[in-house]
Amino acid sequence: MKLYKTSKGFVVEDEGKYYLSKHTNWDEFINRENLYFEVKREIQNLKPDFDYLNYIKDYLQAPIAGQEVWASGVTYLRSKNARMEESKDAGGGDFYDRVYDAPRPEIFFKATVGRVVGNGENIRIRKDSKWNVPEPELTLFINSSGQISGYTVGNDVSSRDIEGENPLYLPQAKSYDKSAALGPCIFVSDEPIDPQSKITLEIFRGGNAVFSQSIELNQMKRTLKELVSYLYAECTFVNGSFLMTGTGIIPEDSFSLQVGDKVEITIDNIGKLSNTVETK
Repeated sequence: MKLYKTSKGFVVEDEGKYYLSKHTNWDEFINRENLYFEVKREIQNLKPDFDYLNYIKDYLQAPIAGQEVWASGVTYLRSKNARMEESKDAGGGDFYDRVYDAPRPEIFFKATVGRVVGNGENIRIRKDSKWNVPEPELTLFINSSGQISGYTVGNDVSSRDIEGENPLYLPQAKSYDKSAALGPCIFVSDEPIDPQSKITLEIFRGGNAVFSQSIELNQMKRTLKELVSYLYAECTFVNGSFLMTGTGIIPEDSFSLQVGDKVEITIDNIGKLSNTVETK
């Protein structure tokens, strides 16, 4: 089942049919215990209509309202190795090796709703950075009780040269206007996401593919519940939260995003998140 936030209302896609929810508050709509069963119960009393598919096509928004976006780092081996390499000249490479094996994961604040874009909208790269990459990540929607209620596609756009210069610069490398993308929907199910689900990143420049790579979720070192437990240990989220779970796909060191690049991230069963890099 997929939940879409549009400017015309909240659309539920279930078994090839489309329903318009009677809810008008996104936070209340998604921040419920046992979300899958609550939505299933609601659509039993609604009439499906393919016209609602046009709402998704024409009026789609990022699936976020009153939530914060947080992120996890160094959860895949590929990410650990890349972070160590980019930070070795600054003497920070050992930090990433340690956190990869430590009991406590790296978790950091990523964005407020005002810095998040949705499917089809533009992402940005920093004006003061020369080495920028997308980071495709499975992103959890977690309700206010700490229950993983759904999943979406996330892009944690990052400035590798700024973070590599000094690990203490991570907030500047990660958090700025339009540095986070979420969408196209929230996928909800009555069971956890399949660990064999594949994440695929494709980058197009001038209409040509310049990068393409995939990885399965089972390559993640930490469990999803483990990441959530650390995020919620001392933080309260009255409307729930989104948590990006780290990336296992990192382009080679010679690659950097350019204005006009189109970034497409696909996760099995969830869908495709597509964004274009806008003028700095």
